[in-house]
Amino acid sequence: MKRRVLSAVLHVPLPPEAAFRLFTARGERDWVPGWEPVFPVEAPDDTAPGTVWLTSSHEEETTWVVVARDVPHTVSYARITPGVRAGTVTVALAAAGAGSEVTVTYDMTPLTQAADEALGEFARDYPSFIRSWAELLTAHLA
Repeated sequence: MKRRVLSAVLHVPLPPEAAFRLFTARGERDWVPGWEPVFPVEAPDDTAPGTVWLTSSHEEETTWVVVARDVPHTVSYARITPGVRAGTVTVALAAAGAGSEVTVTYDMTPLTQAADEALGEFARDYPSFIRSWAELLTAHLA
């Protein structure tokens, strides 16, 4: 089995101060189809370290925890799908002209052989995965 650290950059035509929200639990609702985070405890600020939410997809439930933030520059989440995979997702925003260069890094460890194979497929498709984010964001912001 193999830990995978995957990183890619996309451009968002908003400065970091405006783009940051798009990469939060609630902000992704605006542009990610089917993204419905559930907060087991009320979370007035969904970027506060320690904030927890759950997502469900493909018959998996994932627990997310905000581990660090530096608004509007970075936010890091622990992402644990019990019995499948665990790791972090970090989003870093840097001003680029009137917009932002957004670096999205997944650092994931598989917990089973089947998860290792699925994570390998995800790694091979990661560039197109991030391109799909760019396309969804472009459509949302148009």
